[in-house]
Amino acid sequence: MSAVALGLPDLPVRRRKSRQVRVGDLPVGGGAPVSVQSMTTTVTADVDATLRQIAELTAAGCEIVRVAVPSSDDADALSAIAAKSAIPVIADIHFQPRYVFAAIDAGCAAVRVNPGNIIKFDDKVAEIARAATAARVPIRIGVNAGSLDKRLLAKYGRATPEALVESALWECSLFEQHGFADLKISVKHHDPVVMIEAYRQLARRCEYPLHLGVIEAGPAFQGTVKSAVAFGVLLAEGIGDTIRVSLSAPPVEEVKVGAQILESLGLRPRRLEIVSCPSCGSAQVDVYRLAERVTAAFEGFPVPLRVAVMGCVVNGPGEAREADLGVSSGNGKGQIFVRGEVVKTVPESRIVETLLEEALARFSPE
Repeated sequence: MSAVALGLPDLPVRRRKSRQVRVGDLPVGGGAPVSVQSMTTTVTADVDATLRQIAELTAAGCEIVRVAVPSSDDADALSAIAAKSAIPVIADIHFQPRYVFAAIDAGCAAVRVNPGNIIKFDDKVAEIARAATAARVPIRIGVNAGSLDKRLLAKYGRATPEALVESALWECSLFEQHGFADLKISVKHHDPVVMIEAYRQLARRCEYPLHLGVIEAGPAFQGTVKSAVAFGVLLAEGIGDTIRVSLSAPPVEEVKVGAQILESLGLRPRRLEIVSCPSCGSAQVDVYRLAERVTAAFEGFPVPLRVAVMGCVVNGPGEAREADLGVSSGNGKGQIFVRGEVVKTVPESRIVETLLEEALARFSPE
């Protein structure tokens, strides 16, 4: 199916060449679609609560989920979670190398280790590499600015892009010595400028798939902006194989933002896209409220659709000519148009229901 048929722009991004690993049944890197992931906020040892949240994330479009494993109780819960989750489960290991083995034995699809936090990690690499190879479990080297190795902080003075990249590639080299190359890498920083440069350097120096993230991005609004800026730059350059938007918000919101970023860049088939007016003195309708009502009415629509909500008849039809469906409002009425052609005029009170009727009649799958 063509990009246009999927609702994508006919301007494909040239992706960086990378190796491919498999996280469960999901390919990451090597030209596979960029995947969206998130992390549970539950206590992992609470299996039922964790599985409920994983189900919510899956329904929102999450493709990979990470769970924290800070204790033995959490490690003991992994097998039940991995067996019942509908999407691949990654175990997040920070301080105890022994939990890496527990995660592999439990059937987790991948393991994430933080080089700056793992104590006495390096002498376990050979054993971990053997276990991961036997189970075909990839490992993510997850470098964070906040937990950078003290030796690198002393060398560089702070968490520079060079320091983050050196940390990641050093840990990769330890696995490479034992013939293990099913690795993914992340080099996260709270500053999008530093993060972008770190990933650019890393992309030039290796072919491992890259997990993009702005760590500690902040509350929903700030974190969304930071992540959209950083991911937008890198993904537009072809850098990035899987993403996690880190927000101080429910994880479902992370998934929604991540999916929208990919849709906006044409890296994921568009679902619903609302094209609506900004604040403007020419508007003759409450565009904010109307756009919200249209968004709610079209939630879950079964095919990709671009819907234009215009607040006046001055520029509305022209600005939204490429929309599948839309309305230009004014003087208590709405001109309903389909692919740029006005098909009817209805009272303002019937705009939303008419748009939905037209969408169901003209765009629903047979």
